[in-house]
Amino acid sequence: MGILINSSTKVIVQGITGREGSFHTEQMAAYGTQIVAGVSPQKGGSWVLDGKIPVFDTMQAAMEVTEANASIIFVPARNATDALFEAADSGVELVVCITEGVPVQDVVKVCQYMSNRGVRLVGPNCSGIINPGEAKLGVAPSDCVIPGKVGVISRSGTLSYLVMSEMKSRGIGVSTCIGIGGDIVQGTTFVEALELFETDPYTERILLIGEVGGLEEERAASYVAYKMTKPVTALLVGKTAPQGKKMGHSGAFIEAGIGGIDSKIEAFESVGVRVVTDIKEVPDALQG
Repeated sequence: MGILINSSTKVIVQGITGREGSFHTEQMAAYGTQIVAGVSPQKGGSWVLDGKIPVFDTMQAAMEVTEANASIIFVPARNATDALFEAADSGVELVVCITEGVPVQDVVKVCQYMSNRGVRLVGPNCSGIINPGEAKLGVAPSDCVIPGKVGVISRSGTLSYLVMSEMKSRGIGVSTCIGIGGDIVQGTTFVEALELFETDPYTERILLIGEVGGLEEERAASYVAYKMTKPVTALLVGKTAPQGKKMGHSGAFIEAGIGGIDSKIEAFESVGVRVVTDIKEVPDALQG
């Protein structure tokens, strides 16, 4: 058990007939996630996954039949904004957007729109959520993690897989891993994810995986200082990143001294958070 999703979560896949949507739908279903429907315009009435999952033209139609409480978006960037607004209007409670390249201005509008309707957005450009041994709503490899008591929050999907695999090799499990995404604007921030884990009875401590760029880690450090009772450990990468250059994520950008790794390390260490900069140091830091 953990935050946001569980074995009872009913999921609609937006973009289910595309290459990525089709592949990851199969992976999520095999992991135990309840995929109850898909959405693909002009393909309503068809079925996928060997006739097990119905496809609808719209989110509204899918919701009327399934009463799902979550959706995941594998729609190309040019159509992702419309898909996000459609999800927000459908009545679904949780939306995970895997799509990379959604314009920042659109994400800002979507975040405000969803907030006004009580819808939680995770992403975009994220790896999604995995609740080990129970359900996953995203693209994390199923075999990189085992169930446990550590809540993981990460801007980088690939980095989180490597870290959880290292933890697994030492017998350390995860309650939930939430990939918040590496863009400049996220639907769910580090602070919001920390708040969720703080109240989760299945999480005993939190691992925050950060990188250069922006001020999200500094905001998280401030939140830890005043609000968190559970221990927090931070893995911060990008110590040798050059200033003025993006490193993979649009949010990983250092300019005029803002967003550098040293300021993030200082922010966490000043509030008593143990910081490591090497993946192999993570297990010892969590057990220390």
